[in-house]
Amino acid sequence: MIDIIRSKKKWDAVLKMVDIYDFYHTYDYHHIIKNKLDEPILVKYTEKDYIIAIPFLMRPIYGTPYYDLTSVYGYSGPITKNINTQFDNGDYIKDFKIYLTSQNIISIFSRLNPFIANQRLCIQGLGEITSLSKVVNIDLTLDLEEQLRAYHKRLRTHINKARRLCSIKIAESKEEVKAFIDLYYKTMERVNAKKYYFFDEKYFFDLLNSKDYNTRILLAIENETNAIVSGAMFITTNEIVQYHLSGTDEEKLDLYPNKLLIDEMRIIATQENCRFFNLGGGVGNQEDSLFHFKSGFSKDFKDFNLWKVIVNQEVYDQLTLEKSIDSQTNYFPLYRSLDLN
Repeated sequence: MIDIIRSKKKWDAVLKMVDIYDFYHTYDYHHIIKNKLDEPILVKYTEKDYIIAIPFLMRPIYGTPYYDLTSVYGYSGPITKNINTQFDNGDYIKDFKIYLTSQNIISIFSRLNPFIANQRLCIQGLGEITSLSKVVNIDLTLDLEEQLRAYHKRLRTHINKARRLCSIKIAESKEEVKAFIDLYYKTMERVNAKKYYFFDEKYFFDLLNSKDYNTRILLAIENETNAIVSGAMFITTNEIVQYHLSGTDEEKLDLYPNKLLIDEMRIIATQENCRFFNLGGGVGNQEDSLFHFKSGFSKDFKDFNLWKVIVNQEVYDQLTLEKSIDSQTNYFPLYRSLDLN
C-alpha cells in the first residue's frame, strides 16, 4: 500500500519506525531547502512488516499538467524497516508505478545515501542506478589512534600546528553564528562557487534550530588575536555525521584551522559512539583538489550513487524536444537542463 505523507507529525512517525535515517530524510530539512514551488512528500509503502519510505521534492513542470520528483541536495534515497536480501520488491515497484502514473509524474531523480543499507534492494528494476563518484568516510568504529594512523603524515603535522596556535569552541551566540556565515560567504566567493551555495542567513539558523537532528558549528579561534579564523557546520543524525559547510579566513589558511575542526569533530563523534563521518567528495563530484584534501583523512571511500527513472518516455521525449535540448548532455532530466534547478 502506498501512502503519501505531507504532515510533520506523520513524517516524523515514519522516521521513528525505520531502521536508520539521515538528516537529509527529515521533514524539517526538506522544508528548509525547498524552492517556492516544490512540495515535500514522503512516499511510504507498507507490506506485511516491511516499510519503504522515500522523501522527494515534487515539482511542477512549468506550462504542463505534469510533475517530476527529485531529492534534496545531499544524500537521500529509501529508508526502510525489515528489508534484507530476502525481500522481493516486485509488488512495491508495481504499486509505486501505479502511483507515479496516476499523479502525472514524468521522471525521478534521487541521490542515494552511502551509509544506509539496502537502498538498491528497494528500487532495483525501476530505472537505473549509476555510480557518480566516491565520498570520503572516517570509520568512527575504529579507536581514535587507529583513525589517526590513517591520516596522511603531512596532515598530522598541519593539525599539530593548528592545535598549538588555535583553540576550538562551539558557536553559541547569534554573533558567533553570523561570523561563521560571513566566513562561509567569503570562502564561496574565493572559490567561485555557484549561486546555489550562497544560502540566505535564515537557512543557517533554521538548521541550527531544528530538533530533527543535531547541528553544530565549531569555530577555530586564533590564540594570538582571539579572532575567529575558521568555522565548520556538522550535522549528526543516528550515528551519521555529515560535514556540511565550512569557511576559513583567507589570510589564515597557513594555520590549517579547517583541518583542526574536522579532526576535533572526529574525536567528538567517536566519543558520542557515532559510526560514520562523511566528509563528502570533490566539487561537482570530481576527484579534484578538494577530494584529495579530504582523502588525506581517510581512504575509506564509499560509492555515491544516483537513481534515475523515466516514468513516461513519450512525454519525457516531447518535453525535451520542445526545448530543443541536445540529447547528448548528461543532465537529468533532460528537459530541465536549461533550468539548472
